[in-house]
This record gives sequence, structure tokens and C-alpha cells, in this order.
Amino acid sequence: MMQPIKIAAILISLALLATMGVGCAVTPKSQPEVQAEASWQFHDIVDVDFVRQYVTVPRPEGVMLIDARPARPKYDKGHIPTAVSIPDSRFDKMTAELPEDKGTLLIFYCGGVKCKLSHKSAARAEQLGYTNVKVFAAGFPAWMKVPGNYASVSTDWVKKQIDNKADMVLVDSRPRRPKYDKGHIPTAISIPDTQFDRFKDQLPADKNQLLVFYCGGFNCKLSHKSALKAIDMGYTHVKVFAAGYPAWKAVAGNLTSGPVPKAVDIKAGKEEGSIDAAAFKKILSENPDSIYLMDVRDPDEYSTGSFKTAVNMPVDKLEDQIASLPVDKPIVFVCGTGARSGEAYYMVRDLRPKLKTVFYLEGELTFNKDGSFTITGPL
Repeated sequence: MMQPIKIAAILISLALLATMGVGCAVTPKSQPEVQAEASWQFHDIVDVDFVRQYVTVPRPEGVMLIDARPARPKYDKGHIPTAVSIPDSRFDKMTAELPEDKGTLLIFYCGGVKCKLSHKSAARAEQLGYTNVKVFAAGFPAWMKVPGNYASVSTDWVKKQIDNKADMVLVDSRPRRPKYDKGHIPTAISIPDTQFDRFKDQLPADKNQLLVFYCGGFNCKLSHKSALKAIDMGYTHVKVFAAGYPAWKAVAGNLTSGPVPKAVDIKAGKEEGSIDAAAFKKILSENPDSIYLMDVRDPDEYSTGSFKTAVNMPVDKLEDQIASLPVDKPIVFVCGTGARSGEAYYMVRDLRPKLKTVFYLEGELTFNKDGSFTITGPL
């Protein structure tokens, strides 16, 4: 018969082994951590294919796609087309933006699977009584990974790019007459979607160049159709300003290009492509807005003095921007001696031969401190 002391020792050893076995099988806290990680996720998750069926122009009835990310800098510079901005941080202050019908399909998204914002907003929407709420958890990154998908941008973002003279080609997809000619966003070139193939040579050679298409607002398909055509051509950085010209006019109407100025007859100079100096001076004094004046000197030279209506575009940057040159009025290049302006003229003639009304000022151009100027030459 085994002594009581030995039996007790054996029982203690077995108990220790059992405890060690459980410890190896389940790591303490592991299960609670998994549950905590999943607790913030919304209960109804959808994928990109589900979302795509509702990204249509015009926006489908009975559906609202909501971007829960901050408007700046996220939503403004790129969001899923047709999505409205209701940042989760401002949800309680923006509930009036939600539809009155509590049965409306609401699809929230944000910055990807690790982003909680869309899940939090969706839960708040349900608390308000909405009965058909879903979360596109993969969010904006997943949307952009799908071939052929593109992003929309806001009015504020477009205005900022123009103000900062960003390296962007802005394209008006509306018909040239009567829409573009009557009024368009400054710097925009006209490539009507219905004539896209005819005018697509105005697009830049660089397929990585930022292209932003716009047309007549959220119900206008033209910019979206043109964006897809550009993507099919191989352009990799394509966006759509879906709010379009109506939104621009409402927010930045004072910067909107109006009707095309009255046509001006330009007297040619002696050199090929040059403008007559006397005729040039007359245009500046009587009808300066009738021409698009481009100073192709370096920025430091331009800053010391130039014409009031001149835009600075150094000649060594012109080739990259040549597709953005306007077609609604004559272009006149100027520099200090006629050398770089002449180079700009021949560059346009070679790279955009269809742009016929282009000239350059031949001669020595000097700007005085009082704002006056003198032209000597041609040299």
C-alpha cells in the first residue's frame, strides 16, 4: 500500500502537468484580444463589386454612398465617384445631409480595412433609425486598385490646383458651342466627349500626367466617359471633377472665364511666326484680353517685370504643358530678345500643328520700373 505522502506528491505532479497542458493549448488573453479586435466592425460588410453597381451617373435613387474620411485632405483630393462627404468626426453635426427616407441604402467607406471611421458612422446611422446600412470595409484603396476605376475630386481641390499653378491638364468635356465658348474654368482646354477622338491629340504625351475632366455637374456623364477613354489610352493619373462647371461657377465665379473675347486680326511681322511690334502694342492698349500672352523667360526674369496679362511658362517647361495651351484665342509668346519666344513658337508648331493662331514677339523687350516697356528690333 502506497504511503499517503507519496500519493499526495503524485496528485500534485499530475495537477501541474494538466495546468501546463492547458497553458500550451490556449494562450491567455488571445481569445479576448480577437473578440476586442472584431467588436468595432460593423455587422454588414460589402465588397467592391457591390459598391460598383451603385456608382452610376446620375446618382441612383434610394442609395447614398458616404465617405467617412476627413474632407481635407482625403475626400477633396480623391473619392469614389458619386460619394458625398460626411466625416465621422462631424457626423452628429451633419445628420441633415442624410436622406429623410430611413429605408435608403447607406454605404459607408473610409481608408481601408484598418479604418474604423466607416464602421462608427454606420453604427450611428442605425441608431438614428436607418434600416439598410452597409460598410465597404476595404474602402477607397480597394476601389482604386480595380482596373478602370478612377477618383472624383472636389471644387476646393480643383481651385487649389489652379491657384498653385499645379502640373495639371484640365479638360472641359462639354460641347465647345455653346457651353465652353460661353464660359469655362480658367486653364481648361476644350475636348468635347462627342469629338474625343478628333481632339485627343491635345492630351499630353506623358501618360503619367494628371488629367482632370469636368462637364455640366453631377448628372452629366460626359466627363466620366472621357475619363474612361483616357484610361483606355494608357493614362494613369485620371480624375473627374464631377460637380463640374455649375459648382465651380457657384464657388469661384469671379475666376470663371467668360465668353471668348472679340476676335482680333493679328498683323504678322517680317519673320515667320512673328507679330508686328506696332500691332502688338495696339492690342495691348485696346484689347489685351483678346490674346493669350505667355512669357517664356525664367521665373526670376519674369518677377522683375512683365505684362499685366502675361502668364509665366519657362520655355524649358513648355513641352510638358503644351497640351494645356488654350485654343479659344491667339497665343503670343514673349521673352527678352525673341530667341526663347521663337523657340516656343516652333515647338508648338511641331508638337501641336493644329494650333494655328500662335505668334511670337521678335526683338529686344525691356520692362521699365514704372510698368512701361520698350521694344527694339527685330534683332
